[in-house]
Amino acid sequence: MSQSSHNRLAELHNLAAHAHNAAAVAHGKGDHLTAHELSRQAHEHSMNALKLSEELAGKAGTSGKS
Repeated sequence: MSQSSHNRLAELHNLAAHAHNAAAVAHGKGDHLTAHELSRQAHEHSMNALKLSEELAGKAGTSGKS
């Protein structure tokens, strides 16, 4: 995996983690609409990270075959 791919994956995971933390804070303050939106964003970032990981794993698997 190239460094830029690794950096992008790390960025997506960090964005998801940040959104999860912000959602927890908003929920704790009783702001359930904001918490729901932040949770949705966290899920979206997590799914994007998963998709990119799977694409990169597929490319790595095919590049190793002769």
